[in-house]
Amino acid sequence: MKIRAYRREDIKAIAELFYNTVHTINAADYTEEQLDVWADGNIDLSAWDRSFQEHRTLVAVMPSDKGDETEQIVGFADMDSTGYLDRLYVHKDFQRNGIASALCDRLEQTADVAEFTTHASVTAKPFFEKRGYQVMQEQQVERKGILLTNYVMEKGYSPHHTQV
Repeated sequence: MKIRAYRREDIKAIAELFYNTVHTINAADYTEEQLDVWADGNIDLSAWDRSFQEHRTLVAVMPSDKGDETEQIVGFADMDSTGYLDRLYVHKDFQRNGIASALCDRLEQTADVAEFTTHASVTAKPFFEKRGYQVMQEQQVERKGILLTNYVMEKGYSPHHTQV
């Protein structure tokens, strides 16, 4: 696995990864109706690209199984200048391989902030707790009239992180 900076041409593969991950991995914790409003398959690609360009956005890639020089995107994450981790998703077929940890480590180590925040899904909450994040509050987010539970989580910076 390699971590590199986001490129504009990554957007379609990222949108597909996002949809597939939400609809498989998060299905254990959310209803089908909730999954459909969270990831409806109609991402505004230009808005996401703009957001990724404004944030520090990293992409985890592996060599494609096609045997050529192409890469397969297996995860992505983005953080704004305040230390807010906006999105963190790992391909449904590459879960529990350290990809999310590697992306978070890199973003946290290069951010010039004292603390980090994120809005973690029910599914992601244990991952962030293991990273030292604490739940500040549980909240209900409304999407198209449907409520989804997530958690506002924060973590103070520790200079003792080691780079992965």
